[in-house]
Amino acid sequence: MTADTAPATLDPADAPDDALTPAAHSADRAAPARRPIQDLPDELVSQIAAGEVVERPASVVRELVDNALDAGATSITVRLLAGGVRLITVEDDGCGIPREELPIALRRHATSKIRNLHDLESVATMGFRGEALAAIASVSEMSVLSRPAQQESAYLLDARSGELRPAARNPGTTMEVKELFFSTPARRKFLKTDATELAHCVEAVRRHALTRPGVGFAIWHEGKLVEQWRATLPPRSDEDHHDEAAWQQLEQRAMDKRLADVLGPDFLEQSIVVNYQAGHVQVRGRAGLPDAARSRADQQFCYVNGRFVRDKVLTHAARAAYEDVLHGHRQPVYALYISLDPMRVDVNVHPTKIEVRFRDSREVHQAVLHGVENALAAPRAQQLLDAAAATPTPTAAAAGQPTALPGQAYAPAPQAQTAMRFEAPPRVNGLQALQQTAALWGQAGGTAAADNALAGSTATSTPTSIDATPWQVQEASPRWNPQPAAGAMAAGAPLVPTLPPESADNPWPLGRAVAQIHGVYILAENAQGMVIVDMHAAHERIVYERLKSQLDDGDASSAIASQPLLIPATFSATPEEVATAEDHSETLAQLGLEVVPFSPKTLAVRATPTTLAQGNPVELARSVLAELAQHDASTVVQRARNEILGTMACHGAVRANRQLTIDEMNALLRDMEHTERSDQCNHGRPTWRQLSMKELDALFLRGR
Repeated sequence: MTADTAPATLDPADAPDDALTPAAHSADRAAPARRPIQDLPDELVSQIAAGEVVERPASVVRELVDNALDAGATSITVRLLAGGVRLITVEDDGCGIPREELPIALRRHATSKIRNLHDLESVATMGFRGEALAAIASVSEMSVLSRPAQQESAYLLDARSGELRPAARNPGTTMEVKELFFSTPARRKFLKTDATELAHCVEAVRRHALTRPGVGFAIWHEGKLVEQWRATLPPRSDEDHHDEAAWQQLEQRAMDKRLADVLGPDFLEQSIVVNYQAGHVQVRGRAGLPDAARSRADQQFCYVNGRFVRDKVLTHAARAAYEDVLHGHRQPVYALYISLDPMRVDVNVHPTKIEVRFRDSREVHQAVLHGVENALAAPRAQQLLDAAAATPTPTAAAAGQPTALPGQAYAPAPQAQTAMRFEAPPRVNGLQALQQTAALWGQAGGTAAADNALAGSTATSTPTSIDATPWQVQEASPRWNPQPAAGAMAAGAPLVPTLPPESADNPWPLGRAVAQIHGVYILAENAQGMVIVDMHAAHERIVYERLKSQLDDGDASSAIASQPLLIPATFSATPEEVATAEDHSETLAQLGLEVVPFSPKTLAVRATPTTLAQGNPVELARSVLAELAQHDASTVVQRARNEILGTMACHGAVRANRQLTIDEMNALLRDMEHTERSDQCNHGRPTWRQLSMKELDALFLRGR
């Protein structure tokens, strides 16, 4: 533990949180003066929620690593035997614990992190209760070896005997926990296999590693290195304080490197940066693309002031941001770091501090919702242009052809091969075959004798079965005609506005349309290769976003059209449902629902939305009341409106088997490039896919 702030006692109550966090939180604060470990007064102990329950080896690892971080450690090593059941050792280079404070550190409710109720209400450290070491010592054989930098030698304290003796160690602390639950065999029988317990311990350290790029972590099991994440962010120097923008860029790169190391490079490639500030709340991190969604919610990480939490408010906000772009029950992936004033969040509500309570949960919910929504809204087609500008087309470069210039959709084509007709040739006699062969290869250097023979033959014989040779050579036609097809004009097809030509100042990320396949897909050519577009899904998203925009620009209080029921539908309701119906009558009216009390324990549905008139009114009312009871009324209204608009967009989008002109296809591509969330339809299905030239070459084994 480094000499940053509080002591290195390994209970979660030791030191202010000075380690770097990806949220704009305490990364560059000046470390407060170190406070000694003291017993908390009884009145403050009564305000602390009971906690520090040791459930399994991972619980011990989490608490010990918490204290190492609080002591300002920059390198933490965890050593395990038998999944942590036989041995857990946590070594750090933190500030250490002075000799005279070691015995106090093992007492229950002894800490250096808080002194009064104000400190408890504004906790900025990972731990604060002072119970962890005492709880761990009660179910194991524990020892503490620690040395502050200013102390000449280290001291080793045995928790069971209380013996304190000198020992050798560099500045820092080593916590050793042996034979976990040896005194409670019944609890030990409920532990899982060594491999399972090891996985939980690794997960506990991984959660810390994701939020501390300035700290190196290493995990050893049975003498073998299991995981290692090196520090990616150097300590902040005085020069960094003068250039805040440069430091933030360095911090972002360090966090990206740590995310790639812990979650894999695929997470970084398939995610986008989130950086949003609203009032007192700042949201930073990365949100996974919809295509990276998983079947399990095992890669969803939320941190509040550097602390990993599982909170319903944050989970619901993140899920709501993905509502329009996820297919089915897929789970998004993200790593979000929320930073706010410690006075506005209460971490003293759960024994393991994994849950928190916000003073203004709506403010935090909206910040996370809008932060992730804004990040996901930008169409990803622009990334194609960036990739084209950074990397030349492999096939063109390999062939010596000119590659795409920055900003161009694709490289200027070299001299094109002249197009030829490949229809089946008619029957010809030998003389005609000779004529065709000579005409085809005449420029390649035919012999004079062949030319004379051909001249003599043609002078005496003229073909009568055909007007021209079937292998006529003609000039290459352009790839597409910017004018509407005459057939389309005659058929009364909708006119498409004239598009500005593609140029360096006006690039087309999705390229230009080439053809339509079976009236369902559009083929387009861009710098990277080929783009395949599901025209119905793409147009559905465009119509949906336009409907939402029109509704947002109109009267925000306008209600959804409703249809009265001939016979009201009644159902038995809980007291909570009755109270919700009475409190949110105006919200229900905006949704096109009329739900009124029929008796103290019965509700009656008198009207439902017109578009949902064929549905079950009771089920609809129950689901809406449940949403209103748990979430903000405006959120429920917006979600219900979006569902109705999604249904309208699905019916209003272009259908399959409709033949589009080249201009119409190009207009659709241009709309996709400027429409938010156009990479997925309303149901979460992808609207387009890119096939690069490298992938196309691999299909045909080119270059092998």
